[in-house]
Amino acid sequence: MTVSVLLVDDDELVRVGLRVILEAGGEISVVGEASDGSQVVPLIRETTPDVVVMDIRMPKVDGLAATRAVLAEVAEPPKILVLTTFDLDDYVYEVLRSGANGFVLKRARPAEIVQAVHVIASSEILLFPEAIRSLASRRPNQEAHETMRRAMLTDRETEVLRLISQGLSNKEIAGRLYLGVQTVKTHVSSVLAKLGARDRTQAVIIAYEAGLV
Repeated sequence: MTVSVLLVDDDELVRVGLRVILEAGGEISVVGEASDGSQVVPLIRETTPDVVVMDIRMPKVDGLAATRAVLAEVAEPPKILVLTTFDLDDYVYEVLRSGANGFVLKRARPAEIVQAVHVIASSEILLFPEAIRSLASRRPNQEAHETMRRAMLTDRETEVLRLISQGLSNKEIAGRLYLGVQTVKTHVSSVLAKLGARDRTQAVIIAYEAGLV
């Protein structure tokens, strides 16, 4: 299945390079480009991409503001993959916390960028779990504690959430817990629903901020 991508970066050379990398990587089609975050919502409505690959720092409307606009204004928002220079950047964390699905470093190898797009599109693996742990675990949050308390996760759901936090896929979790993949998918969906999390990344952030993992 081909993944459709919208590229957002204020540097035209970066966009050209990303287009070449992604379309050469196989099963990815770049359906549009934007030079600023203000153009993202209209272009999503026009092109309906599966994934938005978005620079985090742009001079007008940046990646954080654009991410919030997408989630607030688009009925069925695409996945958002943030481009960043530094993986342990507080700004990266705020974008992830606001609803971006993951991030990839601009200095990553072409194959890694292609893989990141496919991973984000599939929603079954957490990108850079170690970096997310480093960013989130030092930010205890009372709201996250309350969210976790209200969620009332079962023991099995808590176990699944801990394994998600390690970056395991549904298939890997199934093997670890001796469950069927469909059963794991059901548990994951229940965890996300109970936590009010858009995806694995947000669920894991809540778990770390609450001190669960």
